Amino acid sequence: MSEISDMIQRLCPDGVEYKKFADVCNYEQPTKYIVHSINYSDEYDTPVLTAGQSFILGYTNEVDGVYNASKENPVIIFDDFTGAFKWVNFPFKVKSSAMKMLTSNDDVLLRYVFHYMGVLNFSSSEHTRLWIGTYSNFEIPVPPLEVQRKIVEVLDNFSELTAELTAELEARRKQYEYYRDSLLNFSQITPPYPLKWMTMSEICKSICSGGTPNTSIKEYYDGNIPWLRTQEVDWNEIYDTQIKISELAIKQSSAKIIPVHCVIVAMYGATAAKACINRIPLATNQACCNLIINSAIAHYKYVYYYINSQYENIKSMGEGSQSNISSKKIKKLLIPIPPLSEQNRIVSILDRFEALTTDLTSGLPAEIKARQQQYEYYRDQLLTFKRAN
Repeated sequence: MSEISDMIQRLCPDGVEYKKFADVCNYEQPTKYIVHSINYSDEYDTPVLTAGQSFILGYTNEVDGVYNASKENPVIIFDDFTGAFKWVNFPFKVKSSAMKMLTSNDDVLLRYVFHYMGVLNFSSSEHTRLWIGTYSNFEIPVPPLEVQRKIVEVLDNFSELTAELTAELEARRKQYEYYRDSLLNFSQITPPYPLKWMTMSEICKSICSGGTPNTSIKEYYDGNIPWLRTQEVDWNEIYDTQIKISELAIKQSSAKIIPVHCVIVAMYGATAAKACINRIPLATNQACCNLIINSAIAHYKYVYYYINSQYENIKSMGEGSQSNISSKKIKKLLIPIPPLSEQNRIVSILDRFEALTTDLTSGLPAEIKARQQQYEYYRDQLLTFKRAN
């Protein structure tokens, strides 16, 4: 870091000029790069970018209207509604024109701009255009290009370490998913035991959703009954919940207590189609579909693992702008039911493999977080300059 300090002292001892983003960045609305088809496939080559969490929505085979970004010709994709941004150095199409494609002028390196956008840490819940009215007026310090290059070099090294750890974590997850799906794929084989395909409603004693007690009645909350919301459903086992409700809430609202070892599927929200298992009796909100499994037919953990393997299929059942999944569709979902002895064998294998994968990856998220925090610390330090008079 001393090398950068020496450069700053030598090249801009009196501070640096701050400029508006609109003065250092050129932007383009990607109307002509919008994808026409919605038939995406992993067999196609061109990614379709979206402003959502997934970023790459899918892959298209369209060859016209592709923006040919590359390592030599990168762009920053900026979401004009939320302020989210991504570095893109590969050919792509976009889902909508709600994004901007940013490039820089000769005074500033695009990668330097990208790192500084993280310093701003700007996001917005307002559904309004941000670039012209807000973001373009933010200021960015513009030191000499030599200083920018050195800062980018240092920060990219931190980013690469984080990316390598993230790739390792993803590889472990993919390995687990491969073995899980292999054990649960009965469509390609004829097993040496009787196998039935049954609906979820046929293997459950009961299927129900929960309810949300009136939040304006304080007596309904801060009780001792765990109350699960969909944002807590994330392929996990539930031993506690963030919010507790009271006995009065159970008596006077649609919330109800379900027994342990239910398979709970989120129907709405960001976690839709994900599942969890409750290790304690609890209540849930109305966006949870609670499967009370008939243990004479199916092992609850077997059902959980199968739903886990069907995540993309279940997610595709969503309807409306929020892609909500109805309990009716979950009730009709087919599941292969081998004998209980075979279900127990599969559960035993997947439990051991999941434990092994967890052991291998348990340290990685913490290491990734530490690396990210290290990157952010040095980014904020390196991108803070004295303003020139």
